[in-house]
Amino acid sequence: ASRGALGLQAGVRMKIAVIGQSLFGQEVYKELRKEGHTIVGVFTIPDKDGKADPLAAEAEKDGVAVFKFPRWRVKGQAIPEVVAQYKATGAELNVLPFCSQFIPMEVIDHPKHGSIIYHPSLLPRHRGASAINWTLIHGDKKGGFTVFWADDGLDTGPILLQRECDVEPDDTVNTIYKRFLFPEGIKGTVEAVKLIAEGKAPRLTQPEEGATYECIQKKENAKIEWNQTAEALHNWIRGNDKVPGAWAEVDGQKVTFYGSTLLDKGSTANGQPLEIPGASQPGIVTKAGLVLFGNDGKALLVKNLQFEDGKMIAAAQYFSSGSSAAVELTEEEKTFSEQMRAVWQSILTNVSHIEDTTDFFKSGAASMDVVRLVEEVKLRASSCQLQNEDVYMNTTFQDFIQMCVRKLRGEDSEEELVVDYVERNINNMTIKMPHQLFINGEFVDAEGGKTYKTINPTDGTAICDVSLAQISDVDKAVAAAKEAFEEGEWGKMNPRDRGRLIYKLADLMEQHQEELATIEAIDSGAVYTLALKTHVGMSIQTFRYFAGWCDKIQGSTIPINQARPNRNLTFTKKEPIGVCAIVIPWNYPLMMLAWKTAACLAAGNTVVLKPAQVTPLTAVKFAELAARAGLPKGVINILPGSGALVGQRLSDHPDVRKLGFTGSTEIGKHIMKSCAISNVKKVSLELGGKSPLIIFSDCDMDKAVRMGMSSVFFNKGENCIAAGRLFVEDSIHDQFVKKVVEEIKKMKIGDPLDRSTDHGPQNHKAHLDKLVEYCETGVKEGATLVCGGKQIKRPGFFFEPTVFTDVEDHMYIAKEESFGPVMIISKFKGSEVDDVLRRANATEYGLASGVFTRDISKALYVSERLNAGTVFVNTYNKTDVASPFGGFKQSGFGKDLGQEALNEYLKTKAVTIEY
Repeated sequence: ASRGALGLQAGVRMKIAVIGQSLFGQEVYKELRKEGHTIVGVFTIPDKDGKADPLAAEAEKDGVAVFKFPRWRVKGQAIPEVVAQYKATGAELNVLPFCSQFIPMEVIDHPKHGSIIYHPSLLPRHRGASAINWTLIHGDKKGGFTVFWADDGLDTGPILLQRECDVEPDDTVNTIYKRFLFPEGIKGTVEAVKLIAEGKAPRLTQPEEGATYECIQKKENAKIEWNQTAEALHNWIRGNDKVPGAWAEVDGQKVTFYGSTLLDKGSTANGQPLEIPGASQPGIVTKAGLVLFGNDGKALLVKNLQFEDGKMIAAAQYFSSGSSAAVELTEEEKTFSEQMRAVWQSILTNVSHIEDTTDFFKSGAASMDVVRLVEEVKLRASSCQLQNEDVYMNTTFQDFIQMCVRKLRGEDSEEELVVDYVERNINNMTIKMPHQLFINGEFVDAEGGKTYKTINPTDGTAICDVSLAQISDVDKAVAAAKEAFEEGEWGKMNPRDRGRLIYKLADLMEQHQEELATIEAIDSGAVYTLALKTHVGMSIQTFRYFAGWCDKIQGSTIPINQARPNRNLTFTKKEPIGVCAIVIPWNYPLMMLAWKTAACLAAGNTVVLKPAQVTPLTAVKFAELAARAGLPKGVINILPGSGALVGQRLSDHPDVRKLGFTGSTEIGKHIMKSCAISNVKKVSLELGGKSPLIIFSDCDMDKAVRMGMSSVFFNKGENCIAAGRLFVEDSIHDQFVKKVVEEIKKMKIGDPLDRSTDHGPQNHKAHLDKLVEYCETGVKEGATLVCGGKQIKRPGFFFEPTVFTDVEDHMYIAKEESFGPVMIISKFKGSEVDDVLRRANATEYGLASGVFTRDISKALYVSERLNAGTVFVNTYNKTDVASPFGGFKQSGFGKDLGQEALNEYLKTKAVTIEY
């Protein structure tokens, strides 16, 4: 019988010698100890630059005997002293998880259970030391690993265990190793030992059919042969990425290529040509990278290049590398720099002092040190999300600090963000406004170059031309969002890292808050001071609030009936929905974007957002800031355009799985129907309102007047929760009306950029016309027009603050909202509380409501019976990012803000396990 079939019983623990090195060896060692095996010795490589190999360091920490032989053989003969020290350990099995040394057969055959070796290919294919490289170079569709019994051949021993995986089209040595060969290889090696311990380990002779052996990939034999197809070139480059690195001569120097992907339409690439000797045609340096061509005319894209001096750059920067000026550090950034200098010093222990010119790798750093450096940066500056490549591309300390600072400032776009700004010198600043669609991380024109003019409501003049999205643009945006969710880094990102990016976006919005508020003022007519505090200020708060939720989304464990004799475990998971469409109104352009988008992103979804056609500018500015914050391509897409075209296509699109809408009830009904017919999308709707505000005679009169005016005239009445009808107790009615009119006379109406302005223009001309018609209807029905009711005769879309009294329940203005600065007042008798509640609730709307009284019992009684999603008591318009917001009845369903908003963008999955 073979040694692998000898009768070890289940649960038997063995004496094992671990022969190897690296993190892989360390993890196998740790897992074997957890399984209860005794590690009698660890045999690894000598220390390098005073640093122990990870396997040696782990074993030394545990007090396990560690042997660091520089070699086991001399001139093909085993060194007797080395073999004797090995045999003295009494090992029953040798485990070679990753070993770069030649181990004599005297050692291989010595233990009673022999030796097993981990090999990163599906033997007999790709025998040799560069198996992963050749798996990719040959374009294999399947990869994997083998644990085999060592013999005197080269990777020819009998197979004990194999595991396979798919090879992705753009896999590199690193990606397939991290995704499968490393984690599953550790498990497989430990499982192989378990099979040996249980006496169940097979010995399957390797077949000769399909056997291959390839040489070790070294720099000298990794040169690119250009006379190949694009796919073959891609496989060669990725198969040598990162070690040893596929290279070619370009401009008289050796250049190494990293980060290859195949392109579908390489021939359409636009950029600067780069002559490459031997290539079928010149490469093209584009903003996405270096496009290369095979002899079949197809193309591939290379992301990074490395020069002979070790300097690595983004391929897109080939013609501009080294041209960027150094940034001057702030005091806070200087402190960060010194902290990182200390980190470099702790890693590069052989260097006496870290100078600005100190090179990380020339000073002895290895790949594990790169991982540590990246993690050290995260500990000191969580918003600086480095990738290993960032270190390879910034090898000197000065370059490294400059790169980190640019990332912290949001100036580190992997590819330069190209923005065609419209600039205006206004409000004592220069504002820079993007005006194109934002799709898949780029500002682009609409199909056919279609545009429209967005109007400044203060004077009726055009601000700029804005791209007008078409159906094909919607499809492109949805496709980008879908790819970002299903294939991109956003869908795979750690929730905490996602939260850091959202928080960084909020920081950038804060840095640009004056510019955003100015854009909001000229595009929507919002008073600048209000825009700064509410439109922009609450938007920033909203993103910060939901950034904190990213790593706190969780399911629950549920006790269920047991299926005896087995047991069951049921738990739920909260998962993102996928591509979400968001359609927002014109009254709070940026804030409505924030209320929905922040929760949507925190839940892990991607977004296609349509701003109101009349107020697109803060939305496209937001897109710019999102890109600069580092949100991956496709996560956010912004499409200015018409509701009939863009909104309808989003409602109908089969790849959109959720639509969030704020707007009129009429349009909300239409959207709900379209979403149902198309693919039963999840929908949340925040619709119209006719919010009642009940003011009792025992109220604080001054406060009731002040808050009552705010409930109507806040944001010039363009407020979804505006008090559409005030019920004032008859005994104080006249006094209340008098005080309101006095306060209206004090209001300054005018330029929203004037800091003393109280009341700005209505949003757009069509809305202004509707307000005029609304008030004319009130007068015709017999309501008393106390003041206002007319357009102000001046440039722009200004409307007088208006007060109606004697409004009866049957009147149009008593039932329908004005969405403008129109106060509708009706009387009620203080003794008839239930009657005024009946009148207040006699509406199909139920968004908000309010009550003013000093009687807490009355306040609670009324608040319990008002049929609205929000009830304000002795206040109004008091919204907060942590409090859920949404309506009842025909005011819609679903919530913005607060924890409940997350549920609008999540789906719940139940998992039941029997054991």
